[in-house]
Amino acid sequence: MADCKIEKQKRKRIPLRISQHRRRPNTAEQERVTRQAVAEANRCLGTQTCEGCDVCSLFCPDLCITRDPETGRVVIDYDYCKGCGICALVCPKGAITMVLEE
Repeated sequence: MADCKIEKQKRKRIPLRISQHRRRPNTAEQERVTRQAVAEANRCLGTQTCEGCDVCSLFCPDLCITRDPETGRVVIDYDYCKGCGICALVCPKGAITMVLEE
């Protein structure tokens, strides 16, 4: 019968405290990055004009949203539209709004 020896390895000691430099970010740098992120988000999402992404036409159940071949603009055929509002819901720019008819 062979004797088995288990060698104990020294464990690497992990410090429980994180230095203050690593724990707190530079607040001036954080504010600058936050301002840049807000400005970029406003630039991308701030305008409420149609960008022609065709998301509304993809989700339209009545297929009444098409693109005008001459101008390239998005056109809604109100004779076939049943007013479900899916196009307004999925528009990433908020360019389509639903209004009650009088």
